[in-house]
Amino acid sequence: MEVSGKRVLVTGADGFIGSHLTERLLAEGCSVRAFVCYNSFNSWGWLDSLPPAVLSDIDVFPGDIRDPNGVRQAMRDVDIVMHLAALIAIPFSYHSPDAYVDTNIKGTLNVLQAARDAECERVMVTSTSEVYGTARYVPIDEQHPYQGQSPYSASKIGADRLAESFHRSFATPVTIVRPFNTYGPRQSARAVIPTLITQLLSGQRELHLGALSPTRDFVFVEDTVAGFLAIARADATVGEEINIATEREISIGDLVEKLKRLTGADATVVTDEQRLRPDASEVFRLLGANGKIRRLTDWTPRVDLDQGLARTVEWFRANARSYKTGIYNI
Repeated sequence: MEVSGKRVLVTGADGFIGSHLTERLLAEGCSVRAFVCYNSFNSWGWLDSLPPAVLSDIDVFPGDIRDPNGVRQAMRDVDIVMHLAALIAIPFSYHSPDAYVDTNIKGTLNVLQAARDAECERVMVTSTSEVYGTARYVPIDEQHPYQGQSPYSASKIGADRLAESFHRSFATPVTIVRPFNTYGPRQSARAVIPTLITQLLSGQRELHLGALSPTRDFVFVEDTVAGFLAIARADATVGEEINIATEREISIGDLVEKLKRLTGADATVVTDEQRLRPDASEVFRLLGANGKIRRLTDWTPRVDLDQGLARTVEWFRANARSYKTGIYNI
């Protein structure tokens, strides 16, 4: 399916990946409606940082993904919906699991029902590599068992299976898009790479971190966004769940050393107990397989980790004031 000229709804457009995806869709010639989280400050999240000429081309829709009426209204006259709105911080899910069920499961149900009623041409539901839990084998392909090692991952498993059920029950043209660990400019400090960069750039002599041994498959945000577009264009992806991964992994400890070199800063790692997951909740290894997305689309990762980290560091150098480095962001 050609996406140029299509009317696309992006939920979570005010967030990290969502804002980058919104920009890319505009560049592709799409008409974009950006579903952002309603607030009394009239803040549109990262969309507020876009140039006025770009922002003027976006149909911004403030609402609440938990509200089926608002979601249904946002879905009017839409051809494609890319659903990214979610609560994603794992530590916050430990003490507020109800919010994750309401937002991630019920919110996804609202999107699926509205898209079905509106007869949307494509529905893309964003998953996460966390649904796999600690790898039982690597690289992790789409047949890997699911394991809810946190309330967050459990809520995303529930959302994914709802999406599958709508495809099987009602022939809703759903694709489950499963990015591994996306990073890059605009990412929240609740994620490990921004946490490291902002602490190093602020001159802190101690890096407060959790476990250093877990490995992750980091995907630069431009490659993640390109994956969404490639999946949307390929008719063969309907009814499928598809990883976006690099098939490369790095430990958090090795990541620390890379970022020290890139920032030119030095610091001693200190284990911060509040940043440690409960033992059985920690996901120790995530290394994704990308054979399926390569087979069904023309996607391939184009930004390697060194390039992506360098670009991310430079962005944070220019935008560090937006981050509270002295506060643990859960």
